[in-house]
Amino acid sequence: MSRIAVMGDIDSIYGFGALGFDTFPFTEQTEAAKKLRELAEGDYSIIYMTEALAEKLSDLIDHYREELRPAIILIPGVSGKGIELVKKSVEQAVGSDIIFNN
Repeated sequence: MSRIAVMGDIDSIYGFGALGFDTFPFTEQTEAAKKLRELAEGDYSIIYMTEALAEKLSDLIDHYREELRPAIILIPGVSGKGIELVKKSVEQAVGSDIIFNN
């Protein structure tokens, strides 16, 4: 059976555990690369990863992009460009910033 993993900083990924995904909090490049290899060679079909962590592992991710499995999908973290895009989409849809209070 295929599984889904989420990798990144704890603040960005902790909610995914409630959805039944396996979460792996990492900020350190060497340990995260080791875990990514382990997950990719295991039974994980999808690996969600925060943009910040993906930047650190870009060469390794490029290697797996040429493989059928796993699909590595980037998600915005609690900071970064992706979260700004989400914020703009919410503002456009509802007319104000209802999610993020600065």
